[in-house]
Amino acid sequence: MGSAEDRIGEDRIGEVHRVTGETDVRVRLNLDGSGRCQVATGVPFLDHMLHQLSSHGLVDLEISAAGDTHIDDHHSNEDVGIAVGQALAQALGDRRGIHRFGHFVAPLDEALVQVALDCSGRPHLSYSLVIPAQTIGSYDTELVKEFFGAVVNNAGLTLHIRQLAGVNSHHIVEACFKAFARALRLAVERDPRRAGAVPSSKGVLERAGS
Repeated sequence: MGSAEDRIGEDRIGEVHRVTGETDVRVRLNLDGSGRCQVATGVPFLDHMLHQLSSHGLVDLEISAAGDTHIDDHHSNEDVGIAVGQALAQALGDRRGIHRFGHFVAPLDEALVQVALDCSGRPHLSYSLVIPAQTIGSYDTELVKEFFGAVVNNAGLTLHIRQLAGVNSHHIVEACFKAFARALRLAVERDPRRAGAVPSSKGVLERAGS
């Protein structure tokens, strides 16, 4: 696919097909999209949140997943997160020319969630959502943290999620995904002043798993 420097002016696309004994997940992600979204994970609430990521991050997303949701949503939720993270890492390449850092605070009615992230190549998740309900529809709210942990570990992101306010569980989680989408958009946008250079004083950003 070439380095990000070689692909300046081209869309940055990642494609992943992940198959396990529990799931079969396909992800196609375009960081330079317009928010087109076609997702069918078998987990309706996750689909709704992925639409927020696509729409507010201006990321084109195509995701299909088949999994053992007759047991519960855990494996599908996590494996979609893994595949999204891997596709994101692939699309970023060596991360040349990007802003690297992103931060956004998203309100949704009474809920307010802050997200700060660094496309550092070093996976770290700091997560402090306090979600009152155990489930939203049929979705176990514990899976929100599992999703972001999977993305972070496979994309090589440092991600901090802070809940500043909120009592409605749906609002809290949706504000989180919207804040993540906007912070990611800021971080991965090309910085014209970088002229294709790696945004690090070391001259290199470590990749996940390196």
